[in-house]
Amino acid sequence: MKLGFVSAILPDYTLEQVFRFARDAGFTGVELMCWPPGKTERRYAGVTHVDVTNMSMDAIEKIQDLVAIQQVAISGLGYYPNALSADPAEAELAVGHLRRVIDAAAALGVGVVNTFIGRDPARSVDDNWPHFLEVWRPLIAHAESRNVRIGIENCPMLFTRDEWPGGKNLATSPAIWRRMFQDIPSPNFGLNFDPSHFIWQQMDYLAPLAEFRDRIFHVHAKDARIDRAALDQHGVLSYPKLWHTPKIPGLGDVRWGAFFGVLSDIGYNGHVAIEVEDRAFEGSLESRLESLIISRRYLLQFCGG
Repeated sequence: MKLGFVSAILPDYTLEQVFRFARDAGFTGVELMCWPPGKTERRYAGVTHVDVTNMSMDAIEKIQDLVAIQQVAISGLGYYPNALSADPAEAELAVGHLRRVIDAAAALGVGVVNTFIGRDPARSVDDNWPHFLEVWRPLIAHAESRNVRIGIENCPMLFTRDEWPGGKNLATSPAIWRRMFQDIPSPNFGLNFDPSHFIWQQMDYLAPLAEFRDRIFHVHAKDARIDRAALDQHGVLSYPKLWHTPKIPGLGDVRWGAFFGVLSDIGYNGHVAIEVEDRAFEGSLESRLESLIISRRYLLQFCGG
């Protein structure tokens, strides 16, 4: 497996600096963020290391030169909006930009785009489903035409008041994945699997790996720690942030040895990108860089790097 990281934690770095750090720290890949240039309010969003609105031949060649010089692969292009937003303007922007990210991945020779399905959090899964099919059938067809695979992350996006009660991402569980892949059976439609989101949903993060082995296109390495005393006080129907804390790998409740053991059993040899959302390491750029180095050192015992 190839160990890398998600570039969202380094918004103050240029693309060249991201690649140079990755090389010097021993990483073999990096998932590059491709948000539309400009400000966004959500944490870890709005980072633009590849501006897909300006993919001239010169820009493409510069990125490909960086890959060749630094010997660090692009594990995927990342853009995580709400393409099923109840706000038509937000949804239109998300879908249009996602198509540009897919086009950029094709132009760069990157095989994977990572994203969310999206969701109207005020509506049920069933009520969201027709809109999901309307939006995602043409998006997946577009990805197929560009020979790009779409990896959907399994984060419920259920943390803040505007995301309540259903969250802003449909693709949160094996039951929903089966339905998704039955209704859109394209081989280019799959998962960007993150075990930490199953931790706080109180779900088994190992059992689904075998069933969905052919759909796992990319993996995120993020940990999560459950405060059981707080959970006992608030319950699972409360805001997860009251009793759940994102951590770097090794500092939470994911059993990484078991996780990588099953990944190896199913023959996964793709990219694993460390995703840092640990507030304990966000005080400075130096701490954020250190968090990536610590995470890599910890995970190397389970994969070849």
